[in-house]
Amino acid sequence: MNSSTSYSKRAFVTGGTSGIGLAIARGFSESGYQVVAAGIGDLPESTDGIEFKALDVRDEESVIEAFSGLDRLDVLVNAAGVIRRQEELQPEIFDSVVDINLNGTMRACIAARSLLAQSGGCIINTASMLSYFGGGIVPAYSASKGGVVQLTKSLAIAFAGDGIRVNAIAPGWIESPMTQSLRDDPTRNQAIIDRTPLKRWGAPSELVGPALFLASASASFITGTVLNVDGGYAAM
Repeated sequence: MNSSTSYSKRAFVTGGTSGIGLAIARGFSESGYQVVAAGIGDLPESTDGIEFKALDVRDEESVIEAFSGLDRLDVLVNAAGVIRRQEELQPEIFDSVVDINLNGTMRACIAARSLLAQSGGCIINTASMLSYFGGGIVPAYSASKGGVVQLTKSLAIAFAGDGIRVNAIAPGWIESPMTQSLRDDPTRNQAIIDRTPLKRWGAPSELVGPALFLASASASFITGTVLNVDGGYAAM
């Protein structure tokens, strides 16, 4: 990262190396934030505005270490998540999905708390449409995302005394690696489009504006809220 570049704020994005998380990381960078985007798998090349680093949110010690090395943090975006369609009725897979999506979110929130308290910062968690609806082939994903909503509300109360706001975004059907198999299935793809009032899939970039709003001074009296970004899906 170019040390000559001056940044007034820093954001940390878990799951920030692909899909929605990567789009949000880039959006915050383009808006003047210094961004740490952390995730598993192949890492993109770091730029002047974004430092990519490896992080597995299942590993509590590595999560703690990732935040302890920072001198400032203004925004935490928890976008790390996984879905295992047709497999989540297996107890070990159920446990793994919940550990990443829900427990991993909690680990990052706790690890970032002291830094966010110093800056009066905020947390933006990633919920889902399936926070509200059941999913017969994704019970772990649905349960974990329902848990993210309740965690968001609970931490909004718990962290309020520290001056930390905690909110969530709930994406609808978004074009990302996680939904590639659905988009490749003509029948499933059409059913999703038909069920969505705006009659299309969302782009990862369309999560950027809502996240930036929740992180901004314009949202200074908003905490414990879940903002649906779903093309109207939840309204049906």
